[in-house]
Amino acid sequence: MTGELEGKVAIVTGASSGIGYAIAQLFAKHGAAVAINYVAHADDAQKLVGETEAAGGRAIALEADISDAKAVETLVATTVETFGRLDVLVNNAGIEQHAPLLEIEEADWDRTIAVNLKGPFLCLQAAAKRMQKDGGSIVNISSIHEDFPFPLSTPYVAAKGGLRMLMRNASLELAEYRIRVNNVAPGAIATPINAATLADPAKVKELQRIVPLQRLGEPGEVAEVVLFLASDRASYVTGSTYYVDGGYVQHAEPL
Repeated sequence: MTGELEGKVAIVTGASSGIGYAIAQLFAKHGAAVAINYVAHADDAQKLVGETEAAGGRAIALEADISDAKAVETLVATTVETFGRLDVLVNNAGIEQHAPLLEIEEADWDRTIAVNLKGPFLCLQAAAKRMQKDGGSIVNISSIHEDFPFPLSTPYVAAKGGLRMLMRNASLELAEYRIRVNNVAPGAIATPINAATLADPAKVKELQRIVPLQRLGEPGEVAEVVLFLASDRASYVTGSTYYVDGGYVQHAEPL
């Protein structure tokens, strides 16, 4: 295998489905040794390992709850022990829960913040400690909702807004170690997390109306932007959010 990440080692969290799966798959195609993190869909994670190895690449599937500091440390340490180094971290794992603001349960708030904000922080910190000597790239899979309101999803948008500022601060503090930190913010993407929307023709039609490119995105389209940011082509890029949303956040209703 040859490609833009030849010789590099990457961790992709939440990589057993959806966008994370597409990222891990593309990274492996471009020569990276990939640690495929998961908490569910273990069979899919192992399937991706098998496909990668069959194609001549290197991959390992590692179960870890990224909201748990000890689990994160084990995830990072095992990756380094297995592949010898760490060059790229993709913070992709996330959850989404919906409820009116006045009905949000404390436990649901805590879990969403733990997975979507605390988890990326823990992974970023643990990975950056391994990258201090040789530099690296950290890419957070955020959302257009780091800027764009999303009624009935207050914990989610609070976490994604926090992830934006985590990225910006980290990009400044880690620059001296040549560690680049960026966000990729998907819009409406055809993934399992959006299965209910995809199954509703009226909702799909409405998305097609308000997304300027008039369609949902595909996980592979997000992965391509992540690949760029992980690669040396983005060597002078840090502290930025890249939207992959078909122009969704630019949408304006006609007068």
